[in-house]
Amino acid sequence: MKKIGLIINPVAGIGGPAGMKGSDGADVQRVAKALGIQSATAERSKIVLKSLALVTERLTLYTAPAEMGEIPAKEMGFAPTVVGSIESGSTTAEDTIRIAKEMKALGIDLLIFAGGDGTARNVAEAVGSDLTVLGIPGGVKIHSAVYAKNPLAAAELALRFAQGDELETMAAEVMDIDEEKFRAGVVAARLYGYMNVLKVKALMQCCKSGGKSSQDALDEIATDVAEYIEEHDERLFVIGSGSTTRAVMDMLKLPNTLLGVDVVEHGTVIASDVNEQQLYELVKGRDTTIVLTVIGGQGHILGRGNQQLSPRVLREVGLQNIMIIADPEKLASLPGRSLVVDSGDTELDQALCGWRAVVTGLGQTTMMKVSI
Repeated sequence: MKKIGLIINPVAGIGGPAGMKGSDGADVQRVAKALGIQSATAERSKIVLKSLALVTERLTLYTAPAEMGEIPAKEMGFAPTVVGSIESGSTTAEDTIRIAKEMKALGIDLLIFAGGDGTARNVAEAVGSDLTVLGIPGGVKIHSAVYAKNPLAAAELALRFAQGDELETMAAEVMDIDEEKFRAGVVAARLYGYMNVLKVKALMQCCKSGGKSSQDALDEIATDVAEYIEEHDERLFVIGSGSTTRAVMDMLKLPNTLLGVDVVEHGTVIASDVNEQQLYELVKGRDTTIVLTVIGGQGHILGRGNQQLSPRVLREVGLQNIMIIADPEKLASLPGRSLVVDSGDTELDQALCGWRAVVTGLGQTTMMKVSI
């Protein structure tokens, strides 16, 4: 019998669709909730719980109370052992730390947690490298390497562990950034430590790489895309976050939100740093192209730092109207040389899978496989 723990951060990720670039802080959470945004961590955790439900006779499930694990577990048919106590509706990082310590003292074999980089930091503070952990990605950025690529990958890993597969472990980085600087357009990432994760590299995401593209490569890509935008002046263009997309805006001599999403029409920025609701209203019924780039070291094009591009926005725009741009050196360094999507909608992600052209230079494209 495996002892498996589950801790869910019930506010992780709510800042993404709000265009807040993170979810830390009561003010950010208040703004996101006022926009009607809810965290997806419970639903993402249910994907893993559904997998574990196939082998309930092989495990004992321990959860944090209420929305931090107990409620989703019971909804999926479990009768979990509840660890610790919380004030429901007002959970804190200290709750995660305290309950993770209590689960460690109970001798659990695998600690599953759902959240983002802040949640990973909390768990690392509580258990260090003394436990095997598995992160279900549910935050905004997720630079850390302790998370599965997506909830489906986490579900497969959890099932294999619970049914007794012999899986090695490895040390993986816990990274986080200063969200105040991040909201001001400055990326200041820091290594906070390591935790032990299951060594199945095809299912785990890598640590985000901060390598810089050459200026020549950026200029070529920017020239190609800028020319396309100018030639299709009748369309709306949604410009995603990142330094590669910033180069396009610089080429067009337009202001740019480095870590946000901007909208261009007739050679002018008509909306900057939009949230999901604003973006959906802008693209509704319009011929639109979304311009995205690739996260270095991880390969994600959706679901990491651009949650404003929600499933309903993507469907409204049309999957055929997504333009991906990236430095060829960045593509060559990706694990498995593939791109990854994690929009939060499995059906949509599956529709995005396959081979897609990536603009890599002036008049140049590279075919890259997109996977979940």
